[in-house]
Amino acid sequence: MGRTQTDASWFAAGRDLAAAASLKVVFHVKHDALRSAAAQLDLRLGADAVDELIRLSELLRDRAAPLGFISAGDADHILERHVIDSLRAAPHLTGGSAIDLGSGAGLPGLPVAIARPDVDVTLLEAQRRRVALLEMLCDELGVRNAAPRHGRAESFNATATSCLARAFAPMARSWAAAVPLLEPGGSLIYFAGAAADVSQEAAALTPSPGHVRIVAPPAVLASAGPLVIMTVQ
Repeated sequence: MGRTQTDASWFAAGRDLAAAASLKVVFHVKHDALRSAAAQLDLRLGADAVDELIRLSELLRDRAAPLGFISAGDADHILERHVIDSLRAAPHLTGGSAIDLGSGAGLPGLPVAIARPDVDVTLLEAQRRRVALLEMLCDELGVRNAAPRHGRAESFNATATSCLARAFAPMARSWAAAVPLLEPGGSLIYFAGAAADVSQEAAALTPSPGHVRIVAPPAVLASAGPLVIMTVQ
C-alpha cells in the first residue's frame, strides 16, 4: 500500500521538528561556548551581546566566506576561530575609542564593538567591497558604536585611544601605522602568530613603545598566538 498524503504530512512535520530541535541544540552549544570563553577572558557579555555575536558568526559564514573574505576552510568554525579570538582584545581597551586597522570582514572590530558598547570602534578598510560588507553587517546587527570607513591607516585623519591589528601586517608595520593614530598614552593591541618571537620583535620597534605587555591566549584558544599590547610614550 502506498503512503497516504496524511502519512507524508506527518513525516514532513516530524522532519521539520527534528531540524528545529537540532538548530536549537546548535544555538545552545554556541551560546555556552561564548559564555565559557568570556569567563576565561574576564569579559562580561549580556544575553543580547551573545545573541549578536552568534548572529555575526552566521552572517560571516553566509556573506563573507562566499566572497573570499574568510577562508573556505574556516567557514564552519567562524565562531571559535574568529569571533571568540577577536574578543581577546575587548578587556584590554582603555578609553572610549578604537581603530581596527585593515578591518576586512570586521575582525576583530565588530566582535569588540558588540562586547564593548562603551567604545566607539572605527572599522578602517582600504577595499570598497569590504567596506560595503562592513556596512551591511553593522546594519543587519544594529551595531551603533561601529563605523565602517574607507581608507588607509597612513592617510587616515583621526585618532583613538586604542588601535587593533589582526591579520593586518607584521608587528613593525602595524606599530608604524598605529603610532600616528594613537592619542597620548594610547595602545596598539596586536594579534601575534603562534610561532612569533614577540619579545624580540617588540624590542626592535621604532619608535620604542613606552610599555609592552604580552598576554598569553586562554585555554579555549591554546593554539593561538599571544596579544602584544604596546603603549606610545
